[in-house]
Amino acid sequence: MRACHILRHKLITRKTICLLGDFLSMANKKNETNSSEIYNGSPCLLHGCIACCVETEMPLTKADIDRIEKLGFKRADFTVETEEEIRLRNRKKICIFLENNKCSIYVSRPEGCRIYPLVYDVDIHKFVYDRVCPHHEEFKPMREDKERLKRLIRRLNKETAERS
Repeated sequence: MRACHILRHKLITRKTICLLGDFLSMANKKNETNSSEIYNGSPCLLHGCIACCVETEMPLTKADIDRIEKLGFKRADFTVETEEEIRLRNRKKICIFLENNKCSIYVSRPEGCRIYPLVYDVDIHKFVYDRVCPHHEEFKPMREDKERLKRLIRRLNKETAERS
């Protein structure tokens, strides 16, 4: 079973936008005290959960790719390109950057990984916490998280349109 399905624009037929996994916060103290649980990964850290990293389909923005390349990784090694998107590559059904049950690029992780488990359900036109996340009930909704997700969806849609 996939940890997450992604729908970024009307051409993709998935039911849920799922922008994956915030689980090992390394935010600086100022941001940590002012950020939401979703951004600092509190429940994920507490439980040592990596469910969102299994069979991930995390879409990547140009900024995500640039950030990861600056760490010395080659784009072809960590991306999968389809007609609809560029996304993180899996290795043996887990995110390529998951090592010893931790994100090896946490500080530079994709924006979608910072926002998960917040998703946008296109059937009900609402922001919800993805039930694939075993700890989704522990996150508290924050307006700033919804705004981040809205901006990310717009950015991904724009970049997809530019590639077409």
